Amino acid sequence: MPEKYFSDKEHRNSYTELNEVYFWTITIRGWHHLLKDDKNKMIVIDSLQWLLHQQLIRIYGYVIMPNHIHLIWSQLKMNGKEFPKNSFEKFTAKRLVKNMLLMKIPALQDYTVLASDRSHNIWQRDPLAIRIFSREMAAQKLIYIHNNPLQEHWALCLKPEDYRFSSAAFYDHGFDEFNLLSHYMDVF
Repeated sequence: MPEKYFSDKEHRNSYTELNEVYFWTITIRGWHHLLKDDKNKMIVIDSLQWLLHQQLIRIYGYVIMPNHIHLIWSQLKMNGKEFPKNSFEKFTAKRLVKNMLLMKIPALQDYTVLASDRSHNIWQRDPLAIRIFSREMAAQKLIYIHNNPLQEHWALCLKPEDYRFSSAAFYDHGFDEFNLLSHYMDVF
């Protein structure tokens, strides 16, 4: 039976539908800090910019942490036969692997898998997707993601808007360095 007929309890954590807003979290396999390097964060930004330029997604909030990403986004249409989230995962994984190969980073072995369709798995399977139903819920998730870099075990900045790889500056004073964002109030 097609996935759309399953009840919510039968859905995978990563189940999403087009044209709905989701709080989406994807994590680096093994919780490794592969995204600590700003060059690797820019691979994520490049992928999001391309998907946005193709009008496949709309982004309302984000933070790129050393080992995971939080997005508040909508997938607007399929990219050929795949969801934009799948295109994002494939593109970023291939680019991250390529960078590790070029730089001869031994940690690449941590991502090696025996699979017929790939030699490496960068992302953990089944990312978390929570559908956002209201303006209040969107605001709550934005506060959560914007405060993520301030958590004691990260201590990446002193104020949310000071963290470069986040939408906090956009919501604080309208600055969108990577031209990724739409305001969440435009959808709710």
